[in-house]
Amino acid sequence: MTPDNAYNVFFNIVLAVQGVILLLCFIRSVIGPSVTDRIVAVNMVGTNIIAIIAVLAVRLGESYLSDIGLIYAMVSFLAVVLLTKVYMGAYREKKLREMEAAKKEADEA
Repeated sequence: MTPDNAYNVFFNIVLAVQGVILLLCFIRSVIGPSVTDRIVAVNMVGTNIIAIIAVLAVRLGESYLSDIGLIYAMVSFLAVVLLTKVYMGAYREKKLREMEAAKKEADEA
């Protein structure tokens, strides 16, 4: 077995494992059980895709794929920050409504 052939087999195994991990992370992002689990799973999906792009860049010998991976990393980071910001805003709004309802009940009693 030549070294090039061994590397190709290794890269194929790595890509298969990454694909399984990607599928499991995607399932976790859909079923939850909580919003924070979903956000972490979405972040893991993004990180896994970046790893797949990096492996493909090495396997195919295409340097432009590393640039695509960097761009995807920035977009993935911004998406997770946005999801977290939206979640925190909804969480604060829910807590504020609960506090107002509790205050209203206390005033009526």
